[in-house]
Amino acid sequence: MAAVLSISAGTAHAQSSVTLYGIIDTALIYGNNENTAQGGHSGIEMNSGGISGSRVGFRGKEDLGNGLSAIFDLEDGFSSANGKLSNTGALFGRQSFVGLSSKSYGTVTLGRRYSFMSEYVSPLSAEGIGWGGNLADHPFDNDDMIRHTSIQNSIRFDSLNYRGLQAGGMYGFSNEAGEFSNNRAYSFGARYANGPVSFAAAFEQIDRSATPAADLNASGAITSADGDAVITGGREQIWGVGAKYNFGRSSVGFVWTHSSTDNVTSVWQSGSLAPLIGNDLRFDNFEINGRYYVTPALSLAAAYTLTDGHFGSATAHLDPTWHEAIVQADYSFSVRTDVYLESFYQVVTGGGGMAVFNASMFNVPASSNNRQLLIVLGMRHRF
Repeated sequence: MAAVLSISAGTAHAQSSVTLYGIIDTALIYGNNENTAQGGHSGIEMNSGGISGSRVGFRGKEDLGNGLSAIFDLEDGFSSANGKLSNTGALFGRQSFVGLSSKSYGTVTLGRRYSFMSEYVSPLSAEGIGWGGNLADHPFDNDDMIRHTSIQNSIRFDSLNYRGLQAGGMYGFSNEAGEFSNNRAYSFGARYANGPVSFAAAFEQIDRSATPAADLNASGAITSADGDAVITGGREQIWGVGAKYNFGRSSVGFVWTHSSTDNVTSVWQSGSLAPLIGNDLRFDNFEINGRYYVTPALSLAAAYTLTDGHFGSATAHLDPTWHEAIVQADYSFSVRTDVYLESFYQVVTGGGGMAVFNASMFNVPASSNNRQLLIVLGMRHRF
C-alpha cells in the first residue's frame, strides 16, 4: 500500500505545478521643482518600482488530460521601500484568476486580470512592460499601459498562438443588479510577432455612471476604492497600436494611443487621485523608442513622447501638450538581477495655470510648474 501511494503521489506531482514568482525593484529618485507648501523644491526619495512594479505571485497548472489544463494566478503588488501592500491593502490586487487552457483552442479565465492594452501594446512601448517601466507612463497613465489598472469580475479568452498571431477579448461585469452597464468594462486585442517584426493593437472601454458621482457602482469592473483607477468619471475609451523592429543588437518601436473620458472627475497624480471636473478629457500619445545592446549585459535606450491633450469644462477649454524624453542605461549581472540609471524630462504647455496640468510623472511628487527633471538609480531582482 505504501508503494502504491508513493507512486500515485509522484504521478500527481508530475502533472501539477505551483510556481512562486516576483520582482523586487527599488530606486533612488531625484526630482526638481517638486510641489510643496513652501513652493518648488528639489528632493530625493526612495521608491518602489522604478522600472517594474514590485510584486509577488503564485502561478499554478494542473494537467487534466487530452491537452486540457486547469490554471490559476494570484499576484499582489507591494512597496519594496516600506513593505506595504499596494492597492490599498487588497491581498491580490494585481491579478487573481482561475481558468482552463487547451492546447487545441486557447485559454479562458475568470477573475481579475490586466487589459489587452497593458499586455499586448505595452511591450512595444518604452513604458509599462517595456524597458522604461512605470515612470515612463504617458500622462496620468491615460492609456492603461503600465498595469496599474486591472479589470475585475472578468471573463477572458486568449487564442492559441498561430505562427506568431494571437488575439483575445475580455468582459468585466458590473456585478450590480439592475445596473448592468454601470461600471462594466471590455477589452479586445491582437498581436503578431515573427522574426524581427512585432505588431499589436488593442481597445478598451469602461462604462460608468458619474452623474451624480454618488451613483457610481464602486464594486464594478474598475474600482477606485483600492487605488486602482487612474482616471475617474463617465465612459472611458482607449485605443492603441504599436510596432517594433529588431535588427542586430538594436530595436526601434513606435506607439500611438488615444483615450477619452466623459464627465471626468479626477486623474492620477503624485500617487493619488487629483480632482479634475470637466465634460471631457482626451489624449493622443505619439511615442518613438529605441534600444541598443552595447554588450549582452549592457543596454542603452531612449524614447520621446508627444502627448496632445484636450480638456473641456463649463469654465475652461484647454489644449495641454506634454513633451517627455527618456534616456536609460541598464546593466545585467545575470538574467535575474540588473541595475539601471535613467533620466526623465517633461515639459507641459497650454495647461492654463491649472496645477493638475503641471509636469508630473506617475507617483513622484508633481512639479510646481510646467517642467520637471527626474534622475533614477535603481536595482531590480526577479525570482
